[in-house]
Amino acid sequence: MKGKLAARTALALTWGALALGATAAEIERVEPPNWWTGFDRAEVQLLVYGEGVGGLAPSVDKRGVAVIEAATTGNPNYLFVTLRLDPQATPGTFDIVFTGGGERLVHPYRIERRDPELARAQGFTSADAMYLITPDRFANGDPGNDDAGGLGDRLDRSLPLTRHGGDLKGVTERLDYIASLGFTSIWVNPVLENAMPKHSYHGYATTDFYRVDPRFGGNEDFIALANAARDRGVGLIMDVIVNHCGLHHWWMRDPPSEDWVNASAPSRQELAAWLERGESWSSYVQTNHAKTVSLDPYAAEVDRRGLYDGWFVPDMPDLNQQNPLMAEYLIQNAIWWIETLGLHGVRMDTYPYGGKAFMAEWTRRVMREYPRFSVVGEEWTNNPLVAAYWQRGPRKHDGYESHLTHAMDFPLQIKLAPALVDEEQWSSGLITLYEALVNDVLYPSPHDLLIFGDNHDTPRIFWQLGEDEALFELAMAYLATMRGVPQIYYATEILGSHDEAGHGYIRSDFPGGWPGDAVDAVSGRGLTDAQKQAQTLVRTLFTWRKTEPAIHKGDLKHFLPRDGVYVYFRSLAEDVVMVVLNKNTQPVTLDTARFAESLGDATRGVDVIRGGVYDLAAPIELRPRAALVIEVE
Repeated sequence: MKGKLAARTALALTWGALALGATAAEIERVEPPNWWTGFDRAEVQLLVYGEGVGGLAPSVDKRGVAVIEAATTGNPNYLFVTLRLDPQATPGTFDIVFTGGGERLVHPYRIERRDPELARAQGFTSADAMYLITPDRFANGDPGNDDAGGLGDRLDRSLPLTRHGGDLKGVTERLDYIASLGFTSIWVNPVLENAMPKHSYHGYATTDFYRVDPRFGGNEDFIALANAARDRGVGLIMDVIVNHCGLHHWWMRDPPSEDWVNASAPSRQELAAWLERGESWSSYVQTNHAKTVSLDPYAAEVDRRGLYDGWFVPDMPDLNQQNPLMAEYLIQNAIWWIETLGLHGVRMDTYPYGGKAFMAEWTRRVMREYPRFSVVGEEWTNNPLVAAYWQRGPRKHDGYESHLTHAMDFPLQIKLAPALVDEEQWSSGLITLYEALVNDVLYPSPHDLLIFGDNHDTPRIFWQLGEDEALFELAMAYLATMRGVPQIYYATEILGSHDEAGHGYIRSDFPGGWPGDAVDAVSGRGLTDAQKQAQTLVRTLFTWRKTEPAIHKGDLKHFLPRDGVYVYFRSLAEDVVMVVLNKNTQPVTLDTARFAESLGDATRGVDVIRGGVYDLAAPIELRPRAALVIEVE
């Protein structure tokens, strides 16, 4: 039955000619590779893999450490060992001894005491601003790792979907630049091993959950990035995937059980044959992508299972989180990386696809160990009701309890560019941004929404705006001042765009990240005047934003757009910010008397962007197609 272990006895059940004892046992992998004392949950489940290890019995001889369970599956090459780590267990390395059938294997295992600083991990808030990076396309800090052997997908910068050589060292070397723009956190697209034949640069087809892809550097480079960022007041947000893995993940050649992955998974023999041929699995069942079924009170169960159990694509097997061994493996993997890196937060890919129950438990367990941590879930939808369902707060209409701290505001992102581009009419233009905010009544915490104009999966915001520099200013001012946590995609600050559609073009190389680049965004060499102005705009807005509490947690009040002008206020006690977005191609006179309920007795304000001083008791002359961000005095 799906969702139950294939077996929990010491007897291997169904793997044909692979009889125990036919080959001498050996241990190839133990995951997680180490653990810590001091967690709220004192147990850790170890996946032990090697020829015939399922027939062995584990034991330890260390004070405060005990084997409390050894679970087998239908595959004799796996053993899942649960250890209890008592608080008095001292840090250090000890031996796990495996015996049986005349075999005796010893595996050294290490436990540490949790870092008391990292254990109090502070997540991101609306006081933060996030810079999103696709590492392969950002900067090549170490050309020596460009073509790590045996991993497929060789480097060729002339092609949009191959590896280009960016790595973690390249990101680390540009942290000062990122911090100088005013960003307080970086979200990096996945960097774990993707040993796939092609198109693996994006990182979403994991083939080893505990290993950074050598073409990005190594685990030590990830740790170095986290530490260097923290030293600069910049937090690291890790992109995590629990819905699927890569087709060439090491366990796909020899899965622990027949229910390890979902929906028409190949048999062991079939899998080995077509992996050798380098082919994709053609008989998979694709997800139906019908994400409304998670909250639809009328949805059929077969359709829910069609969402949760289907594969994204033939190269990404869908993991079965209903298998409790798999579920624990994925939860522990996240905790391992959080503790190893001291993360600022996690961005969870394809959040609804893992299933409601598992995603609630995954997030609950993470937040149990890190109560002030942040997890933002990707729910790509234009329906705010669907996005709001996943954010933690009161129990939902169906009794569902979510623990997700942040949600991605795709409904607002989808409206942003059209609102700035479309003609001003009663149902189009700025009015659509105004009306979109009524949906905030659905969200348990609107301040904890991730707001953005684009990301690694969407066309770049400058391209969406028709490469209009004036509209770009309006978009940046909006993202810097609207409620929520703003996220800016790398190179947006220099008007990043693309001539062709497609992910490979959206994720173009960051100028100056490679030796010989004619343009360098960091030094400014080769940038056009327009790019320099855009970079200055972003730096000005987001550096100012870092110290503006009204933007971080202030109230929001907005006024109906009129004649192509949208005005809103952010206020916290006496701290008031006035934002004016003018789409008109001609100067406009703005009568401030209409905003008396927000301006109060204030008569003076300073423009954050250009430094002008305004008499707020008199009409304001607005520049054509420009933004005003005014600190009210």
